[in-house]
Amino acid sequence: MTKTKYIWFNGKFVKWEKAKIHILTHALHYGSAVFEGIRCYQTPKGPAIFRLKEHIERLFNSAKCLEMKIPFSKEELQRVTIKLIKLNKVKECYIRPIVFYGYGKMGLNPKGAKVNCAIILWPWGKYLKEKVKVKISKFIRLHPKSVISSAKVCGYYVNSIFATLEAQKSKFDEALLLDYKGFVAEGPGENIFIVKNKKLFTSKLESILPGITRDSIIKIARNEKIPVIEKDISVKELKNCDEAFFTGTAAEITPIVQIDDKIINQGKVGEMTKFLQEKFYKIVRAQDKNYKNWLTFVR
Repeated sequence: MTKTKYIWFNGKFVKWEKAKIHILTHALHYGSAVFEGIRCYQTPKGPAIFRLKEHIERLFNSAKCLEMKIPFSKEELQRVTIKLIKLNKVKECYIRPIVFYGYGKMGLNPKGAKVNCAIILWPWGKYLKEKVKVKISKFIRLHPKSVISSAKVCGYYVNSIFATLEAQKSKFDEALLLDYKGFVAEGPGENIFIVKNKKLFTSKLESILPGITRDSIIKIARNEKIPVIEKDISVKELKNCDEAFFTGTAAEITPIVQIDDKIINQGKVGEMTKFLQEKFYKIVRAQDKNYKNWLTFVR
């Protein structure tokens, strides 16, 4: 990893090496933590954080699902994020807020363990390749009656780790998980879109995380008069699509050119994918004034 100088931890800015926790931290044993992934981009007006308010809002909603009271306000966390970027003197970075049950209690009931809050940031380039080959996983996405799918809970990601290890063992770049009904859900850390007959399709919000990049692409597409349909997508529909791509904070907009042994769009980046990808990058770099409310400038 590329280190930065400071991490914000429980109300204080501490050196990277000094941000430590106890081995009996509850979240380490039970996954009782929630987190966010946010990006800050370099723009002509200085660093800008993409949809900071929405990410912090989702962090609080996730925490509520674990009955975890964050000991700071949403506004405080937004201010701290901006200050941390300034302190670390970075122009572009990936930002990881995390809230977790800490030391003081063992057992599945976390009540009694201290709620800890940290924000870490570091330079991190594109998470996936420029275009990816995807394997449909034998592991399915977590059942919506087993977990709260709208929450970004650390423990859920063991499901993603299993799928990722399986895909990479088979020489694919990324996995794709189906839901309990056999429909397309999402990637291990990304939402998915497909294009068919100049229409954009994406999985319904049932077994998937409501991604903020997903929401951004839906809004951008509709503003561009591109029809967007949220529906159950079958594997047959997926493999017969004209184009496909992942969305996510880490993955940004990543074209999919192969699903299992099926080549998509002759292995090329599709026309609509390229259009939305270019539009997205203009927006995050403050080159489209229509979306300036999505950016928080670090000044």
